Amino acid sequence: MGHGSSKDSSPSSSQSRRAKLRQKLRRDSRSKQSGNGFKLVSADDFAGIALLTLISAKMTFKDKWLACVTLGEQTFRTDITDQTEEPVWNSEKKLLLESNGPHIARVTVYETNLLKKNNLIGYCDINLFVFLTQDLESDIAEVDLLDPSSTDVVGKLSFSCYVEDPEEIEKDFARRILSIGDYNEDGCLSFSEFSQLIDAFGNQAAADKKDELFRDADKNRDGVVSIDELASLLSYHQEKEPLINSCPVCGELLDASNQVGSMVHMTLCFNEGTRNNAMSGGFLTDKQASYGWLLKLSEWAQYSSYGIGLHSGSKAGHILVFDRTTKRLVEELIDGKIILAMRSLYQNKPGLYFLGKGGKEIMQKLSEKQGEKMNSAESTKEIPKFIELFKDQLNLSETKYPLDHFKTFNEFFIRELKPGARPIAFMDRDDIAVCGADSRLTAFKNVEDSTRFWVKGRKFSIQGLLGNDVSASHFIGGALVIFRLAPQDYHRFHLPVSGTIERFVHIPGCLYTVNPIAVNSLCDVFTENKRAVSIISTSCFGKVAFVAIGATMVGSITFTREKGDYVQKGEEFGYFSFGGSTVICVFEKGAIKLDEDLLDNSARSLETLVRVGMTLGVSAKTNMR
Repeated sequence: MGHGSSKDSSPSSSQSRRAKLRQKLRRDSRSKQSGNGFKLVSADDFAGIALLTLISAKMTFKDKWLACVTLGEQTFRTDITDQTEEPVWNSEKKLLLESNGPHIARVTVYETNLLKKNNLIGYCDINLFVFLTQDLESDIAEVDLLDPSSTDVVGKLSFSCYVEDPEEIEKDFARRILSIGDYNEDGCLSFSEFSQLIDAFGNQAAADKKDELFRDADKNRDGVVSIDELASLLSYHQEKEPLINSCPVCGELLDASNQVGSMVHMTLCFNEGTRNNAMSGGFLTDKQASYGWLLKLSEWAQYSSYGIGLHSGSKAGHILVFDRTTKRLVEELIDGKIILAMRSLYQNKPGLYFLGKGGKEIMQKLSEKQGEKMNSAESTKEIPKFIELFKDQLNLSETKYPLDHFKTFNEFFIRELKPGARPIAFMDRDDIAVCGADSRLTAFKNVEDSTRFWVKGRKFSIQGLLGNDVSASHFIGGALVIFRLAPQDYHRFHLPVSGTIERFVHIPGCLYTVNPIAVNSLCDVFTENKRAVSIISTSCFGKVAFVAIGATMVGSITFTREKGDYVQKGEEFGYFSFGGSTVICVFEKGAIKLDEDLLDNSARSLETLVRVGMTLGVSAKTNMR
């Protein structure tokens, strides 16, 4: 499987190096936050390059199979196998491991169909840090493939993974570099070949002293530069004065001050398309990678392909969000007909004219009617359909009661979770705020940032959001956090801070959708929708405004706490009935330092998938601590 070139011939040497690598991974795995990709990783953060190979699987029925691997914001896929119950891929991919980067690889297995969407049959999550730090006799393992809609085992996956020896990586890198200039393929570089290779590095200073560099490299004075001699030259100059300014493969300029990152970048770049049975890349999600050709053609023609941020939320046919837990991009499932309907309403003049001339009232009546329907006993038949639709995005094992407990669809929709299903970060510290909902979150230091990156309404303001009965003076210039709930989410919202509830103000309004298609249009979704504003007085953050916003098909907003109650962060605060909806929290200016990963994602208009209890930020009001 291509392992031979990466392993030392001496058993004792190999074992010693492996022990050192495992020790480094154990040390580095103690702090993991974010990061991934073909970027210039720092020397301190570099943990290694792992070679992951998807070997084979054992499934319960015959079909043509493909498998996908997602790590961080990158997804790769195998070729499609022949019709079989035991697909064999032997498909491999080199993955960058960073101590503060993504480390859980999601493997998905699809049955394929050339004429329509391929079906996700099973998945598994491989914690690469855990796997690589175990003292196993073999690099090969077998794991269960789970049904995405349950915990049933639907197959077995065999894979291998190991971290390549750093010394072998350097030699392999030199071998790839040498192959670029070795035109006669004799395994060595003549002066003419060496000279052209130096020119390809894009370093004028090196190009001006080719004679000197050739003499330095040719240690044995035989008139040519061997692989070992080139490796030695590159290694020496990596520490002194780098020879390579741009990647010979992709042409990207490299950071001369970060030679570890440069070597990693080029190593991964060289690996693209040069190994046997290498997985193909360039995908953002496994769903995108698994599409059949006809659906892919339809998507290309109608939906302008995939993207992240605003392009995925308001222009393309897919909403991509960054999963904070797994550190990978995931696709939010929305029916194509609904997408087209939302565009026709919110992104063209006739639709906006309709909303202004009676459309709001029609949507209000439709929402009320749908709410009544979902409160009827007959609505229970919708529960299995809902579960099937969102089978890979629901974890029913967390639900407090079994499915037969729910007498209406709405009872299921506002389902409670088992105690402990959402642990609250730093429960003993009131100066740390937490996420108030299972949701797609965007966070901004102020309203101006939110309107620049995300909210495109014409009149959005803090005063407009809070309404005329609440003074906005406390919150002008303050941080703003948007928690957007999709239909498949847990629909009870929780308190992000500890304090006393000062008041509730209910504001009547429209029921626009809170989907990014509408939020990124000219509709003033957050300042015109029905909403309930609560003000919480805290010791660490001053006053915090908590705004629950109704949306299309949301019949009611119900609070489970009352005015005057003292509440603890993480406690349940209320719930939304059927449909998706949104919570917005506004803090006083200078009151909170929001988590950097949330701000970074939001700055590129990318929502972060979070869960109740995750950290949101820390108090910046030092005088209040």
